[in-house]
Amino acid sequence: MALYCQNMLEIAVQLALERPSYAEMCTKFIEHFLWIAAALAHEGGDVGMWDEEDGFFYDVLRLPDGTAQHLKVRSMVGLLPLCAVTVFEGELVRKYPHLNDELRRFLAGRPELTVFIHDPTQTGYAGRRLASILNEKKLRKVLSKLLDENEFLSLYGIRALSRHHAEHPYVFHLGDREYRVSYLPAESDTSMFGGNSNWRGPVWMPVNALIIRALLQYYTYYGNGFIVECPTGSGRQMTLYQVAEELARRLSSIFLRDKDGCRPVYGGTKKFQQDPHWRDYISFYEYFHGDNGAGLGASHQTGWTGLIASMMHLFSSTTAEQALELGKMAAVIEPAAIARGAKAKVAATVT
Repeated sequence: MALYCQNMLEIAVQLALERPSYAEMCTKFIEHFLWIAAALAHEGGDVGMWDEEDGFFYDVLRLPDGTAQHLKVRSMVGLLPLCAVTVFEGELVRKYPHLNDELRRFLAGRPELTVFIHDPTQTGYAGRRLASILNEKKLRKVLSKLLDENEFLSLYGIRALSRHHAEHPYVFHLGDREYRVSYLPAESDTSMFGGNSNWRGPVWMPVNALIIRALLQYYTYYGNGFIVECPTGSGRQMTLYQVAEELARRLSSIFLRDKDGCRPVYGGTKKFQQDPHWRDYISFYEYFHGDNGAGLGASHQTGWTGLIASMMHLFSSTTAEQALELGKMAAVIEPAAIARGAKAKVAATVT
């Protein structure tokens, strides 16, 4: 819902630039986002989704007696707040300065809203604004788990559940019943949830696409000064653009031939790996094995798994420098136009 508010705000901004009557809609969606983000990220006596000790978001179970506790399952639940992020170029407040004053007055009367989230009044690279649930401190903590190969980062993208739970399953007792969540990278070992484990460890393309989008949003705000270790513990430092590019590379490798001439997407199916009538006709599976990249579920999920084509095109046609200078426009302008736009922007700045 936080990302939804940001999406609606983006639409309202574009409308308001042409028709002033839509400026009030911008204020509405800014406020809605702030209320939702503050509710998600708050800390303190009451139990919120954010766990400061673990540096991660968890589901919260509230019991009839009023008590509450974290369900400490490291899953995509804790990664989705990372995805609720959008950069704004600042054109709205330049055209309507009073909106910036209204926002500051709104926040001054409700300081608790931005205590634990990113302050939307702070400007980043090129004067951009950032709507984000995660401030820099929280972002770094979540990224350290996201990019850990013993947790979410596999050779083929981001898993739906941390591999930590392979050796440390989460166990919850309620009365005399036991509930258990274990890491299952492929098919389930139980008939629960229809017999598959699609949220227990496999790689999902749409969630990975949301994460890559988020990383690029953060990059255009923080710029090259924001460096993280990728993979965590490797000593290898990357910008957020490079991290996004690395994730896209890992996702792409699902479909490409490896050093042995095999495509991970087909796993051990010799017919698809070796038969000349099949080996080059790639199927777009629903999701993928969290450890070896083999395709699982429906074999014709060209809707969301087809996103891999957009990712490959984006990173083959856009550079980090272009993304940083042009922001979101870098993803929609053809490469030649990007180069011309970047040069024009630099020339205008010099002038």
